[in-house]
Amino acid sequence: NDNPEVFGSFSNLLCELDKIEGDFRIRFMSSHPKDLSEELIQTIASSKHICHGIHLPVQSGSTKILKLMNRKYTREDYLSKIQMIRSILPDCEITSDVIVGFPGETEQDFQETISLAREVKFISLFMFVYSRRKGTVADTMEQIDEQTKKDRIKRLISAENKIATEVAKQMVGKTVRLLIEGYDEKADAYVGMTDSAKAVFVKSKQNIIGQFINAKITKNTGSKLYSEI
Repeated sequence: NDNPEVFGSFSNLLCELDKIEGDFRIRFMSSHPKDLSEELIQTIASSKHICHGIHLPVQSGSTKILKLMNRKYTREDYLSKIQMIRSILPDCEITSDVIVGFPGETEQDFQETISLAREVKFISLFMFVYSRRKGTVADTMEQIDEQTKKDRIKRLISAENKIATEVAKQMVGKTVRLLIEGYDEKADAYVGMTDSAKAVFVKSKQNIIGQFINAKITKNTGSKLYSEI
């Protein structure tokens, strides 16, 4: 709509969408922690269709690096948002974005990112190595050498894989509702998404793409989950 005042807020827009009849899911991307309000979390908790999975980019676990990135929040601010989510939506899963090797990042700063990942228990992380861009403020800062950046991204990936595996183990034995979104030829199974955006493999002799099904998670291989209808 051309008039942004029609719904008043993003939460009100979601409330209106949630009123639509039918069996469907609503997902959204939260581009910045400042946009995640208590009102929004309460809206999700009281809805029928809005997924209990939130993507909340953190970029770094170090308050010093966050300030250099001009993110305008601290590590403590971010964790307070997570605590708010957990208190209102206990079953909500969190995904995030992280940049490794931003100018000025020390080993201690990097360790703070790993410790934050462990504390939050992200079910998945989109991890990136900082890439220098001409004309940016960061381009004028003290740069991290490429080998150090490569080493840190490898260690972060390893740490996140362990976290994701722990989360997957805790899901074994649970029954979940899946929206089947595709077929994986390598796994010879359909791929369904949980409410919290976790991918689960499931076998079926019939084409079930586009359907909602209930499935029991039977095992995990690392962070990968397998189930049966």
